[in-house]
Amino acid sequence: MENATQKDTLFDRIGGSEVIDRLVDLFYERMDSLDEAKGIRALHPVDLGPTGNDLKRYLTEWTGGPRLYTPEKGHPRMRQRHMRVAIGEQERDAWLLCMRGALEETVSDAQARAVLYDNMAKLADWMRNQPETP
Repeated sequence: MENATQKDTLFDRIGGSEVIDRLVDLFYERMDSLDEAKGIRALHPVDLGPTGNDLKRYLTEWTGGPRLYTPEKGHPRMRQRHMRVAIGEQERDAWLLCMRGALEETVSDAQARAVLYDNMAKLADWMRNQPETP
C-alpha cells in the first residue's frame, strides 16, 4: 500500500528541497537584475547568501517540509522581523514580481504553483507597513 502522506504537503508537490533552493536562487537573481526590483534590492545586504539561506529554510518549513527555520531562528514573526524596513505597495509588488517569475521557472505543477503564489501574495500584502498612497 502506498504511503498516504507521500506528496501530501505543498513542499512535496513542488519538488522538495531541490526546487526550494532553485526557487530562492532565481528569486534573488531576479532581484539583482530587474529594474523594477532595484528598490527592494537596496533594502537587502550586499551579500545575499545568508538571507537566501534563511529564506530557503523558511520556505521549506512554510510549505510543509522539514522544520529547518524554527529550531534555529525561533518563531518566524515575519512582519515583526521586517518592521525596520519600509514596505509599501511598490515593495510588495516588486517582491511578488521576482517571486512569480522564479515560481514559473521552478514549479512545474501549475496547481501547486498557483496555491503557493496565492499564499505568498497574502503574506506579502500582510507585510506592508506603510500607508497606501493615493
